[in-house]
Amino acid sequence: MSGEIIPDISVNLGPITLKNPVMVASGTFGYGREYADVVPLEKLGAVVVKGISLKPRPGNPPPRLVETTAGLINAIGLENVGVDVFLSDKLPFLRKRNIPTIVNIFGETVEEYAEVAERLDKAEGVLALEINISCPNVKSGGVIFGTDPAMAASVVKAVRASTSLPIITKLSPQVTSIAEIAKAVEEAGTDIISCINTIPAMAVNIYSRKPRLGNITGGLSGPAIKPIALRCVYDVVRAVKIPVIGVGGIATAEDALEFLLVGAKAVQIGTMNFVNPRAVLDVIDGIRYFLKSQKIMNIEEFIGTLKVSSS
Repeated sequence: MSGEIIPDISVNLGPITLKNPVMVASGTFGYGREYADVVPLEKLGAVVVKGISLKPRPGNPPPRLVETTAGLINAIGLENVGVDVFLSDKLPFLRKRNIPTIVNIFGETVEEYAEVAERLDKAEGVLALEINISCPNVKSGGVIFGTDPAMAASVVKAVRASTSLPIITKLSPQVTSIAEIAKAVEEAGTDIISCINTIPAMAVNIYSRKPRLGNITGGLSGPAIKPIALRCVYDVVRAVKIPVIGVGGIATAEDALEFLLVGAKAVQIGTMNFVNPRAVLDVIDGIRYFLKSQKIMNIEEFIGTLKVSSS
């Protein structure tokens, strides 16, 4: 329709500007290419690729996935091709398509985090790094760093010293105070925080009397965790001055708008990518439609406007 006013949904996350606030979460979208025939990648705010480590990882033994009420438990074990193969075989596709690419990284030691960050630092086509200090389904590293403020800060400091790229630190909900961890990584030099990662969970078979996952336990994601994620984002936004990305159980535009309302500058969609790969497009369109219906012409006018009684 000629002359129609379309709301501006571009967002600024400190050193990063995105054309819209909707990304796909690490571990749910492969390396991007896997979804390219189904989802026009150029329409996404950004693609966060699956976690990359210094060396290739085979992951956990199967079964690795179990559906549960309103969610999914995964115990993939951070299977990935390693940073060298990622740079040579995976990144060129995204770079050629000019897709905003955020690389999720992890290590079993602080030194490994730093080395992966250094390898990616000068790679053309990498927009930012997302540090995974919170994965609950590996037996070393991961959750250890994410549950201790000092250790979380040590990882961020090491990565910060190894790269000039913007850093996003992804937090675990499995802590006494997520706000305390958020403050620690902010002081250590992270540019942005994303939260939350999956929640430790398990499933069993009453007939075989065995765990349903080969790893016994895994990480719960999906709509079941959205209220927890929303509360965590609310707490973190109030605790830090840097931008926050909301992650956890987002399936619809309304879900995404709830996270934006409590102060998240952007969101990531994860488990829903398995249910409906094009859900991310529906969320982007839904956000734009909602803003237009409310006569809000810039998304920044909506972000963080939750009305909380002072009494």
